[in-house]
Amino acid sequence: MQKNPLSHRMASKTIQLVDASGNPVTGKEVAIHQTNHQFLFGCGIFDVIPIANRNVPEDRLAYLEQKLDLYLDVFNFATLPFYWGMFEPEKGKPRTKELQAAARWLKERNIAVKGHPLCWHTATVPWLLDLSNEDILKAQFARIERDVADFKGLIEMWDVINEVVIMPIFDKYDNGITRISKDLGRVGIIKEMFAKTRESNPGATLLLNDFNTSINYEILIDGCLNAGISIDAIGIQSHQHQGYWGREKLEEVLERFSHFGLPIHFTENTLTSGHLMPVDIEDLNDYQIPEWPSTPEFEERQAREVEEMYSILFQHPLVEAITAWNFSDEGAWLGAPAGLVRTDNTPKPAYDVLKQRIKGDWSTQVTTRTDESGKVSFEGFLGEYELACAGTKVTFKIEKEGEPEPLLLN
Repeated sequence: MQKNPLSHRMASKTIQLVDASGNPVTGKEVAIHQTNHQFLFGCGIFDVIPIANRNVPEDRLAYLEQKLDLYLDVFNFATLPFYWGMFEPEKGKPRTKELQAAARWLKERNIAVKGHPLCWHTATVPWLLDLSNEDILKAQFARIERDVADFKGLIEMWDVINEVVIMPIFDKYDNGITRISKDLGRVGIIKEMFAKTRESNPGATLLLNDFNTSINYEILIDGCLNAGISIDAIGIQSHQHQGYWGREKLEEVLERFSHFGLPIHFTENTLTSGHLMPVDIEDLNDYQIPEWPSTPEFEERQAREVEEMYSILFQHPLVEAITAWNFSDEGAWLGAPAGLVRTDNTPKPAYDVLKQRIKGDWSTQVTTRTDESGKVSFEGFLGEYELACAGTKVTFKIEKEGEPEPLLLN
């Protein structure tokens, strides 16, 4: 018999239902419904910030609420923006309360949240340029200490440092982070930033994140691990504005980065539903056009590519998270039709495909009866569940194979 390619995403579970006196509840119908995945299916969903802060013009409120409802109907993971230049444009006046409100809004809806990023040479604060390199490093440390502490309990996952492969040789414009990365070296700056973040929240999940999937990123990760840096997950960006990687490249990237034995997160995924960016564009930021429309033909292509890519990644045992970088075409990076919904909030075929996979094919729903011992056994996808029996509902988790778990029906 052929092995289930998703068996590592599932576990067998036995539950014994007992009443208030400890007696088994026998011969009763039980409905079991998965309410959340252990796997992280995410989006960059920055629209939550104005909604959570009640800072939306009346004429946009219904529109944004509809967009977020569509997001919440499928996804369980969110990335919030901590680009230093936007988070603290004026020194000493960070947008802490705004982002805390957004993180709280998401957490209240059972959405795991990641902060992105704590250190990056792009979109950093210009006032670093007025400082010496020694003081730039101190300011970066202080930023990490403050923000990681301020969001502890709300954000327990961080892209600690972003795009280090290019960081010391970045030459588009002068910036404070490139300056200190030249002093410290690639491994050196990663070591410092990870150590400070770990000190500020020892229990957080810390990622190294990059768009560079060449051997240079492998060498950098290897150097970090040899230097004793504890990386919790490898972040891989997959902005595919110039065309879908395809199964062959995707599996090749997975094979190479799996050698480290670390969890892998696809942190920023883009597949457009419009024409492809010309392949001769080296820096994606250099492609700026007035309009980049989504078309029915290319929306079908996007849906096929999304379905295949997510299926490959979900089957891989080391992949723990996939984040679609833009949920909506509205405000998408580079103006590309990169969202899963259109600018009018109508879902694209890619949204429907993902909803069917995440909420249907990769979700567990069971109806059964308790046996003479009050037990039910089933196999389900790892995650959170609700069980309904005799007018009572209880919650539980499937995290791994385990001993029978008693659940009290009040």
